[in-house]
Amino acid sequence: MAAADNWGWTTKPAIAIAVAATSATVITVISARFLHKKIKSLNSKVSDLENQWISERRGRIRAQQDLRKALAQDKSDHGLKGISYPLAPIAVVQSCFSTRNGTPRQPLLVPLARACLLFDLNRVPPSSLEGLAEYSHCWIIYIFHMNTNLDKLWKDPLRSTKAKVRVPKLKGAKKGVFATRSPHRPCPIGLTVAKVEAVQGHMVLLSGVDLVDGTPVLDIKPYLPYCDSIKGAQVPEWVEEDGLLATATVKFTGDFYSSLSDCWAKVEKNSFYASCDELERFIKQVLSWDIRSVYQRVRPHEPVFKGESNLEGYVASGLEEDNVKDFYRNEGGLTQDVLYHLLLESLKISYRIDRYTNVVVENISLESAVNTDHKRHGYMTWRHALILKGSLEATAPETYPKHTHEGLLLRAGG
Repeated sequence: MAAADNWGWTTKPAIAIAVAATSATVITVISARFLHKKIKSLNSKVSDLENQWISERRGRIRAQQDLRKALAQDKSDHGLKGISYPLAPIAVVQSCFSTRNGTPRQPLLVPLARACLLFDLNRVPPSSLEGLAEYSHCWIIYIFHMNTNLDKLWKDPLRSTKAKVRVPKLKGAKKGVFATRSPHRPCPIGLTVAKVEAVQGHMVLLSGVDLVDGTPVLDIKPYLPYCDSIKGAQVPEWVEEDGLLATATVKFTGDFYSSLSDCWAKVEKNSFYASCDELERFIKQVLSWDIRSVYQRVRPHEPVFKGESNLEGYVASGLEEDNVKDFYRNEGGLTQDVLYHLLLESLKISYRIDRYTNVVVENISLESAVNTDHKRHGYMTWRHALILKGSLEATAPETYPKHTHEGLLLRAGG
């Protein structure tokens, strides 16, 4: 009896465990089958959605193609005439060049020429600029918005576009427009390269620019040396003559230095430059190239003086008399002198240039037509970023005002 009782106590738990294990196995099998069916059903749905997406995408592409064909259908008899594409500016340029006059004809000729690209936040989120600061240079595609023939391009493109344009390096000789970088083109689109100094939010600070203030920008792309710089590329001989438009010398009179100190106090907060000294170097870099038009170089206008009686003003300003005589001497005596004006950073620079391309900068003044209170993202906006990058002009700007003022007084004879 005791043996039977013991058997009952030992076998019942074993049977319970076996039943539980069998039940767990059955449940596991059922669950596995259920999950398998569910996964299979989900995979089928995903596959159906993928096929639907592919079909819709193909249909959308076909619809877009059909739309383009429909829009161009009535233009087919006239080739490309009338076809347009939805291009709109994504940024605008704040530049040190207030007008076309004085803006370099090519990029990187004036290393201190600075500009800020302001992107439209409604079209370009700041994250679009992430990684751009890792490049040294970028391409900029823009609109020649200050061309004088823009209105004519809409009315009569054929008559408003010149097939040939005058080339400054060829002293006015003509070349086909597509063999030049002339801004007057059938489509007024420009391409330039600039150095990326810093990126901050929705802004990019550039240097070496040839862009006028207010220029609309269509796109920017990073400069890639391995494919953008073509080894063995060839250009005509006249293009390689870099020194043809360089001026011989650039000098400043005492009046210029005294005026510069006064002007700097008014433009400092909006300037792209850290000091008077840096602004002076920028002006010198611009005038190191003959920025006059072909017409101005061939036929100087508005003669101001002719004769040695005008030497006194230049001698009094600090230039030696013999140098001044050589500066303006011609076979028939002194040449007719012309006073030219240049707008940079809202400042009007007055200078003269002789037939040997020696330049004397006489005066600088605040351009009355320019609003100096207009918000510009100049040096003070970028100072911290430039210090972090190690570019400077940013090392010790606190020392500039005193040093610059004393330097100006010494150079002005004060």
